[in-house]
Amino acid sequence: MRQWLLALACAFTLTIPARAETPWTLIKAYPHDPAAFTEGLFYLDGALYESTGLEGQSEIRKVALKTGKVEQRRVVEQPYFGEGIVNWGGKLVSLTWRHRQGFVWKLDDFSPLSTFRYEGEGWGLTQDGRSIIMSDGSAQLRFLDPETLSEQRRITVTWNGRAVDRLNELEWVKGEIWANVWYDTKIARIDPRSGGVIDWIDVAPLRKQAGVTDSEAVANGIAYDAKTDRVFITGKNWPKLFEIRVGNQK
Repeated sequence: MRQWLLALACAFTLTIPARAETPWTLIKAYPHDPAAFTEGLFYLDGALYESTGLEGQSEIRKVALKTGKVEQRRVVEQPYFGEGIVNWGGKLVSLTWRHRQGFVWKLDDFSPLSTFRYEGEGWGLTQDGRSIIMSDGSAQLRFLDPETLSEQRRITVTWNGRAVDRLNELEWVKGEIWANVWYDTKIARIDPRSGGVIDWIDVAPLRKQAGVTDSEAVANGIAYDAKTDRVFITGKNWPKLFEIRVGNQK
């Protein structure tokens, strides 16, 4: 996600378990724009909504699932580095990385509505129907009031008593918060009340099948279709987006 040294990120991998126990099955692969440096992803009413990062390349997009075609886009102007996105009602909320600047857009045409500020960095967003949930690259998740976008509370995500850093793209799945971990192929399934990691999903085989080798082409992008119980997974500059069926969900 960031142009930091890979070795620095790897220094934190002691917080991640050696095994991931949640089983999953690959259902289907779809085309995905290999130029998309994916930062945010969600599924709504038959379409994918995706945000891409990097200064000068950041966009918010509506994407056709089956073809990967971009049906609608909004450029996030420089100097902003686009980050996570989430829908709330008829609005779309987006973050930027280091500028502490968030944006609110109309969901139907991506026209701008308002802006908001937050402390620290902006990484991922999702929502649970009551609050908007935000990651900032640390082990903490913030719960925001969806109308004012002010912070309500925080939880610290832990595994066996140790903080899990580098929480990235987020998705709400059946009462759990799922989070990509930057520079790792494991997705954390998080209890939203305690912050404890329930289990892990390892999507390393999907990264391999995507055929990416660049160290920055990490797994980042989780979308859930609650109506048909489908999970979609992709990554930064991946040429494919994958539909999987996950076992042992609540």
